[in-house]
Amino acid sequence: MGYVVIQTDFGRGGSGAMAGVCKLVDRSVRVYNITHEVPKFDVAASGHNLAEVIPFWPEGTVFVSVVDPGVGTSRKACVALTSNGRYVVAPDNGCLAEIDEKIGIISIREIDQTVNRYSGNAWSLNSDIFHGRDVFAYCGARLAAGKISFEEVGPEYPTDQIIAL
Repeated sequence: MGYVVIQTDFGRGGSGAMAGVCKLVDRSVRVYNITHEVPKFDVAASGHNLAEVIPFWPEGTVFVSVVDPGVGTSRKACVALTSNGRYVVAPDNGCLAEIDEKIGIISIREIDQTVNRYSGNAWSLNSDIFHGRDVFAYCGARLAAGKISFEEVGPEYPTDQIIAL
């Protein structure tokens, strides 16, 4: 049984759909929320929040962070492995910069959306509207549940290519 810890800029309503997809992947995955009140599109704040919280969770915890002003663009959806053994599932849009600086990122992989994307609803197929649910939460839950390994997330790319702020 793994942990998925979610933060977004979605506001008070949060995203029950993201937690629900995690439970569809595996009911034993424990889902927690940091906050859904990150200032809208503030990738620096999202990275800061995670850098402050990550050390206090067990090794293997999967953090899903969706603060994504570039949804629908060519920015990478990725999973980063930190030097202290936690995972961060997020868009590579600058939100990982402070995590890399304060904790360290030792490996990063682009999510292969041909296998790590939720497709349970016909109306959501091929939609860029809700990557938080269909890509980030789904892939994070699969990783936390042990249904995929870090290597099965997708292709690795050099950590020096992580987007800086």
